Amino acid sequence: MRSESLGLALVLISALALPAAGQAPPAVFGETVEVRIVNVEVEVTDRDGFHVTGLSPADLELRVDGDLVPIRFFTEIRGGTAVSPEAASPAGVAGVPDLVPGEPVGTSYLVFVDDFFPLQRDRNKVLAALRDEVGRLQPEDRMAIVAFDGNQLEMLTTWTNAPRELERALRDASARPAHGLRRISERRNLASNRPQSSSFPGIDGRRLSRLDNQLDVADRFYAETLEQQLDNMVSGAAAALRGFANPPGRKVLLLLAGGWPYEISEFVSREIGRGITDPGVKRGRQLFAPLIDTANQVGYAIFAVDVPGLASDSLADVELDAVPEDSDRFASFLRENNQQYTLQRIASETGGLALINSRRLQALGAAESATRNYYWIGFSPTWQGDDGLHSVTVSVAREGLRARTRTSYVDFSRGSEVTAAVESALLFGGGPGVLELALTVGKSVPKSARLMQVPINLALPTDQLTLLPSADGLVAELELRVAAVDERGGRSPVPVLPMRVVVPADRAPRSATRYATMLELRRMRNRIVVAVYDPAAGRLWTKAVDVAP
Repeated sequence: MRSESLGLALVLISALALPAAGQAPPAVFGETVEVRIVNVEVEVTDRDGFHVTGLSPADLELRVDGDLVPIRFFTEIRGGTAVSPEAASPAGVAGVPDLVPGEPVGTSYLVFVDDFFPLQRDRNKVLAALRDEVGRLQPEDRMAIVAFDGNQLEMLTTWTNAPRELERALRDASARPAHGLRRISERRNLASNRPQSSSFPGIDGRRLSRLDNQLDVADRFYAETLEQQLDNMVSGAAAALRGFANPPGRKVLLLLAGGWPYEISEFVSREIGRGITDPGVKRGRQLFAPLIDTANQVGYAIFAVDVPGLASDSLADVELDAVPEDSDRFASFLRENNQQYTLQRIASETGGLALINSRRLQALGAAESATRNYYWIGFSPTWQGDDGLHSVTVSVAREGLRARTRTSYVDFSRGSEVTAAVESALLFGGGPGVLELALTVGKSVPKSARLMQVPINLALPTDQLTLLPSADGLVAELELRVAAVDERGGRSPVPVLPMRVVVPADRAPRSATRYATMLELRRMRNRIVVAVYDPAAGRLWTKAVDVAP
């Protein structure tokens, strides 16, 4: 299945360019790329769960990869107000930049609405509760709302503090189609195609596992489908974070997730006690790392909201005519735990909270109370740009106190940043510093029952390319990236193809550098984004288009 996701053949048509004057490399998508200080928000509580105030940098111990790291910036936020450094911080540790002592520190709430996995009833119940809570926002707070249907991210409102505007956007979110019934249908199709189980009765009538630990053909097909869908949802949420990377104050992502399993193989198999070791299916941390790492990079704490709530698909559903086929209560319990564990891991690794079951209806209130009292600290790591994952731990010197914060940060390379920008353009459009690519798409041609070929042509302005002298003339070393997502939520990897533009010294320059490529896609409606990156100048051109079979 995966081999059909995307193939590329690059054909050079012409390469005629002029040298460009040297310029400082701009960021790919704003300050997201140029992170120099890692900010960490630390919530400290006692044994009873009450917030502890009045601590100083000497009371906190910060370690990166197990090594003690000095705290460079420190500010306490108490009751939503920055505390004067004279009251909390000794000499030698500066206050966090842009936080003025004695003034309120707002919280920026980014709401991500999953339209792909939940039932409309469950999603709208959470949205209605959130709509009732927008009055809790303080004058210095703000909220933005985006929704994702598995194909396109849509901004329902940008940053605003106006209750009426937020209520309107949340009503618009409730009116959008939700696709949970399709997900239930996919699970039913799995059951109908699965061979007769080789499990056997156990205690209390539960089914114990068969002896092998591999997924069968039907399970494997569904597991790969589910993996692609979750990859796409993770990319959508990460793209939303990058698109709203730099609001002021504390940053919170309210992630309204419609049931995302952490261990796909266990979720699919549904056989109790069966240890799945299928190497072809991603494990949980690998699956959700792009979202966790992006949140930690741009400084968002994720408050993960359990949209389905308590086992909503294990009983008769108001949107269905009959009880779903999977009526085994114990299997449903395990499947629900699998989904809730996803929320717990995402939240705990970013310094947020998982809002499970009934807490899903107090999402904004829970996030607001958890982000009014905390310590904002910063440190300067040694940046290598090697995509290395580094652990972060904060402990409190005083006995009986507990600190909650993010658990890691990633030292992203420029190549990873560019790929992330391309995926953001695929799902959310371009960002700051991203230029529009001149792109035309030809008519698709069937290749087989499942595949089609799509010709595309692109042109780059010659006066913006960085051309360097060589024995062959003037040369620009570029990178071509292409990403695609189909109408079922299947997403391709983002290949990096070298593009070497050579301009002979004796040839008259033209106004554009032109290329033709042939894309091989699944034979269905696709959304693609084509991007060209000039590493020497830091310039990125992108264009997203829809392609019909």
